[in-house]
Amino acid sequence: MATTQVALWAVILLVLLALVFDFMNGFHDAANSIATVVSTGVLRPGQAVVFAAFFNLLALFVFHLSVAATVGKGIADPSVINVHVVFGALSGAITWNFITWYYGIPSSSSHALIGGIVGAVIAKAGTGALVASGIWRTVLFIFVSPLLGFVLGSLMMVAVAWIFRRSTPSRVDRWFRRLQLLSAGAYSLGHGGNDAQKTIGIIWMLLIATGYVSATDAAPPTWTIISCYTAIAGGTMFGGWRIVRTMGQKITKLKPVGGFCAETGGALTLFMATLLGIPVSTTHTITGAIVGVGSTQRASAVRWGVAGNIVWAWILTIPASAFVAAIGYWVSLQLF
Repeated sequence: MATTQVALWAVILLVLLALVFDFMNGFHDAANSIATVVSTGVLRPGQAVVFAAFFNLLALFVFHLSVAATVGKGIADPSVINVHVVFGALSGAITWNFITWYYGIPSSSSHALIGGIVGAVIAKAGTGALVASGIWRTVLFIFVSPLLGFVLGSLMMVAVAWIFRRSTPSRVDRWFRRLQLLSAGAYSLGHGGNDAQKTIGIIWMLLIATGYVSATDAAPPTWTIISCYTAIAGGTMFGGWRIVRTMGQKITKLKPVGGFCAETGGALTLFMATLLGIPVSTTHTITGAIVGVGSTQRASAVRWGVAGNIVWAWILTIPASAFVAAIGYWVSLQLF
């Protein structure tokens, strides 16, 4: 009886910790959804975060749980998962998120979580317990998602420039101030759809490991889905303003037409990845799209030094969060 009670309290604690991560994910990645629409002046910051949070929550009704299944069952062998592994994974992801938020670096909450799972699993059972196909697919999209965002953002910008070549700048600006609301909504929808599912996946993994849910169940409990989407929407409403400044102002200067093209290119990338069940980084995606839009004007329009610092953060995310997660796994063995 005592053992069951301890296990139950451990599960409750870890579910709450996962929701803290989900909230931080929304807080940290709010910049991805609102940076362009704020920096172009289409919405005020307060309006933008409420707008983005609404579409984050709306994603609950739009996307299937393909990404949650990948995180829950496709990164590590479910038989090695226990409360210590989940604690380590979440502690690694939360620590890296906090560090990068503090320094205003738009890193990936998604890859911080994947790195956390990898580090904690290796600490317990070695590399043999990892699912190579799921990890390689995730790692591949570290490069594919920003590249796809770059290509789609730049192609959108070229297409719009050709279509509106005979229009006056003021008319173009007026049109795209309205259209950017659509693109920002679509991007926030993609952000909620892909990112909330990662936390659903780790809670699902925890519930399977502790016997509260069967591994044969096709979907996680409904309460996990609703709570995770609500948590990420709540985090988005608080916004990570340090990162908004980096994304919206420091990489390149955006006008409403550029913001529309970047958000649309990024949203298309997120929709595609979510349908394929691939946990991608919304940060990588929108950064690639913003750079793509800026580079269509001229190469010097992009502050490549800032972009280079961001890339270094991307490279370090998985190993850094994995290292902290391994320490977190060891600490949890002493705690419960």
